[in-house]
Amino acid sequence: MERLFAIASSSTGPVTGTTADLAIRDWARRDETVAQRLRRVDNRRMEYLRSLFGAFCPDDVEVRCMLAFSLRIGDHFVAADHGARSRAEVMELTRRWLLR
Repeated sequence: MERLFAIASSSTGPVTGTTADLAIRDWARRDETVAQRLRRVDNRRMEYLRSLFGAFCPDDVEVRCMLAFSLRIGDHFVAADHGARSRAEVMELTRRWLLR
């Protein structure tokens, strides 16, 4: 899980995985074939997350999977400040919470 979070939070190169992911999600809104493929990919991602979270928190697997996945996709849409904490600090605290 630590490695997955490290990979997901890295942003190297001109086009990150999130940039492509968001573009495909936008495309899927207008193209049913793309939407079906995206649904299959999202289901595979969720199954993978379930297998990882299920190893140490079987009671709330679905909640943690949904939060982790939503955070990965939606973080780029949130422009809010976090008081005395930086975004990086909040993301680190979130990671720790999800992995406890």
